[in-house]
Amino acid sequence: MVRLVHCVKLRRELPGLDRPPFPGPLGERIYREISRDAWQMWLEYQTIVINHYGLNPADPEDRAILRAHLEAFLFGGEEELPEEWVPPGAGQPTKGAPARKK
Repeated sequence: MVRLVHCVKLRRELPGLDRPPFPGPLGERIYREISRDAWQMWLEYQTIVINHYGLNPADPEDRAILRAHLEAFLFGGEEELPEEWVPPGAGQPTKGAPARKK
């Protein structure tokens, strides 16, 4: 049977994680309050944050930065992409695509 949680990120009842994503109080809180869908969203966002800021997950200072982003993303309301982040390929219109009017 699937374990349902009221996901604080997505604000609805959804399937939860199978186990805490890591040990400690924050891992337990994520297990209790975050859905699989929201956790997957975090994993994708985490990649953006790591690449944008050039973080090394093995470095304790960088892990602290990543943890702050994790808490803000999952529990802090609306997520904000890193300042000056541009999606890969943005600004390079595809062949035949009309230019945007300003």
